[in-house]
Amino acid sequence: MKVLVAEDDAVSRLILQRSLQRLGHECCLAADGVEAWEAFQRDPPDVIISDWQMPGMEGVEFCRRVREAPREMYAYFIFMTAFDDKQHFLHGMQAGADDYLTKPVDVDELHARLIAASRVTSLHRRLLEQKSELERLRLAEYEAARTDPLTRINNRLRLHEDLQALEARARRYRHQYAAALVDVDHFKRFNDRYGHLAGDVALRRVADAIKAQLRGGDALYRYGGEEFLVILAEQTVAGSRIAMERVRSAVEGLGVVHEGNPPLLVLTISGGIAVLASGGNETAEHWLQRADDALYRAKQAGRNRIEE
Repeated sequence: MKVLVAEDDAVSRLILQRSLQRLGHECCLAADGVEAWEAFQRDPPDVIISDWQMPGMEGVEFCRRVREAPREMYAYFIFMTAFDDKQHFLHGMQAGADDYLTKPVDVDELHARLIAASRVTSLHRRLLEQKSELERLRLAEYEAARTDPLTRINNRLRLHEDLQALEARARRYRHQYAAALVDVDHFKRFNDRYGHLAGDVALRRVADAIKAQLRGGDALYRYGGEEFLVILAEQTVAGSRIAMERVRSAVEGLGVVHEGNPPLLVLTISGGIAVLASGGNETAEHWLQRADDALYRAKQAGRNRIEE
């Protein structure tokens, strides 16, 4: 273990250092309370052995600071003093100490205290590892609940959460967003002709192609079935159309054979764009309905196109 010794007496400090090294521990030395506190902040130890009375900062104050410091790993604190009365022991425990050694320090007692310290710090380390693992699992579950399992993009739950934030930012901070609702052309025909497994592969490829064309601040969601929703941040109608034309061209460029989608006979998409104006009172529901209406016009106009 890494042990910090805070002792103002040079001889006692040297004796402790050699005893700790013989017991197989790494040792860091401090000549007073202030130096000990600085050493703790710089490189937190597993165990602290501190004198009670020290210049600059007494051991009790040092102990309090250690306990109040924001630190995940626990530092086992042992007071070392010439006082041999219960009041000092109680005072030290109330300040946050774990154990107590009387000067002059007996090596066997020191060894016993360090065995106890090792058990406590090991337990804290295991608890911290378990906590980290639980947090990782919770984060993974959180993300899984908001990710479409087929395409690995955001799902409707994530969209619902994000739309509330977007609507608030548009109203309060006058941010502007464009929504593009995208539909794979004649996808039922594709599934009927090539099978649902091929359809799943095609949807994944379409999602990847769309995502590859988006900027860092944009977002992509699986809206349902063969429909995708793209949210473009700080985009005008003209800018959104340019961006979505790139998306449309990228999907067509995949060259996924689709004999049920004439005249190109490859997989294509249609899209509808609507802009959520900054500072307005339009709801997200109405905004997406306008994008859906534009998508309907794109289909009516012959598909494989973007309308607004």
